[in-house]
Amino acid sequence: MEILYFLIPISVLLVFFIGLLFWWSLRSCQYDDLKGPGYRVLMDDDKVREGAKEKADNHNGHNEHDEKR
Repeated sequence: MEILYFLIPISVLLVFFIGLLFWWSLRSCQYDDLKGPGYRVLMDDDKVREGAKEKADNHNGHNEHDEKR
């Protein structure tokens, strides 16, 4: 029975904390675009990957012109 004196305040604090996290997520627009991330998975991003690879090659000192010589 004495454990209830510990568990009830802990559960009230936990519910309050979860409520604050939910309120923050609503205020920071976390739920505004629910369909966008699903469509981004389907988008073709090969050009972005090629650009990132070229940047990495140029950063590492490799250049396409050096390989052709």
